[in-house]
Amino acid sequence: MLQGKLRLFLKIIPVWWLSGLFTVSVANAQLCTGSLGDPVINITFGTPTSPSGYTATNAYQYWSTPCPNDGYYTLTTSTTNCWNGSWHTVSRDHTGDNGFFFLVNATYAPGDFFVTGVKGLCPNTTYEFASWMVNVMKSPGILPNIRFRIETPGGTVLKEYTTGNIPTTAQAEWKQYGFFFTTSPGLNEVVLRMTNNAPGGNGNDIGLDDITFRACGPQINVSLPGAVNYIACVQDETVQTLTASITSGFTFPLYQWQLSLDKGGSWQNIAGEQSLGYTRKPTGLGYFQYRMVVVEKGNEANSGCWIGSEAFAANIVGPPNVNAGPDRSLVKGDTITLYGSVGSNVVKYFWLPPTDISDAGSLTPRAYPQQDQVYTLFAQSDFGCTAQNSMLITMVAGLYIPTAFSPNNDGLNDKWRIPFIDALTNATLTVYNRYGQIVYRSQNAKVEWDGTFKGKQQPQSTYKFNLTFSDERKAMSGTIVLVR
Repeated sequence: MLQGKLRLFLKIIPVWWLSGLFTVSVANAQLCTGSLGDPVINITFGTPTSPSGYTATNAYQYWSTPCPNDGYYTLTTSTTNCWNGSWHTVSRDHTGDNGFFFLVNATYAPGDFFVTGVKGLCPNTTYEFASWMVNVMKSPGILPNIRFRIETPGGTVLKEYTTGNIPTTAQAEWKQYGFFFTTSPGLNEVVLRMTNNAPGGNGNDIGLDDITFRACGPQINVSLPGAVNYIACVQDETVQTLTASITSGFTFPLYQWQLSLDKGGSWQNIAGEQSLGYTRKPTGLGYFQYRMVVVEKGNEANSGCWIGSEAFAANIVGPPNVNAGPDRSLVKGDTITLYGSVGSNVVKYFWLPPTDISDAGSLTPRAYPQQDQVYTLFAQSDFGCTAQNSMLITMVAGLYIPTAFSPNNDGLNDKWRIPFIDALTNATLTVYNRYGQIVYRSQNAKVEWDGTFKGKQQPQSTYKFNLTFSDERKAMSGTIVLVR
């Protein structure tokens, strides 16, 4: 009996991510054309930290390396350079998530190579059985030819399907094979039997992965009038009405709307939403998926009986990040650089008003207003969401440099400050004592000297200062008096 990793969800990975490793495709198989339920059983053969422990049937024996001999099987995450390079390199399992797959080198005589029991099915329900397989042979030889059979525990055949000869391919190519069958009333478990119709000896070597049983039923569709999915900026989000439709096939169907917050990894019932329509109210930021699941009345207690629609996505997007920078002061007649910034998803931005500014389409234009001016930076994201942020330029007649201060902690004139010098003025101020020692220095920052040097109060005295700028503005110098 299989004791490994039986997942209740189907592993999904974008096919483009597997390019260059191997290919995946759906073979000519009688797969369900309606809607499917979540897998009742998903046999993945485990992971390196949680192997399946499966024991093969008939004459097959376990082989501990990724290149089993005739009549042996192994569970492996990859196989390479087997039998003098006559096998493909299969670098990953079907889904490419570093899991195990079942690899078998056929016995000389045809026979069963995989048999397992499947429990938890619903009586009188149609199921899709599917399995992914890969012919590991590079060159023509004996081609694998597999018969799948679904039986009752007593051996009665419910359905069987034969793949026909599985051809060799230019590279390892996982293909999905399967069919659907219907359980009889009162039957909730079956036996899956896989048989090699071809002999071994020179070929007939195959990998097997991701065996699933999923309820198959009528087609369920979920739609929003005029849209496949719903994308909205959070400030523009509105109420939306989803509608489900289902083709014939149920006698007494029960409906349930479900929500997923992890891109379909798990689903939860939406309380009270059990009709064909669902009104989605604004949710705020996030990625939300909705689906309708349906079951025949009487089977609702068994999750393996439900079938579901494809997911409908509602992607509610926030505004882009935009920052116009801090408020600034500007001496009349000078120019100043604005320092705007936007998020990486912004595709369009501009400043308003576009007057007295070098380039309204630049994040760092030069501005030269003649009076106090508010500049607003507008931004639009790749989703079309917009945001804005503003900054103020205050015009001043000139720099006022106080000539004295008294740091005696009386709350009046305790610090020597030069107004309108900030971190973006690109100014450097240096203060010297009468011995020429630097006692205070401010570079690209506000000027606020408290009369100390290395934590010690400086004596009452006259101090010299130099004020220089990185642009074309003229340097300034003078003296200040520290009063104690």
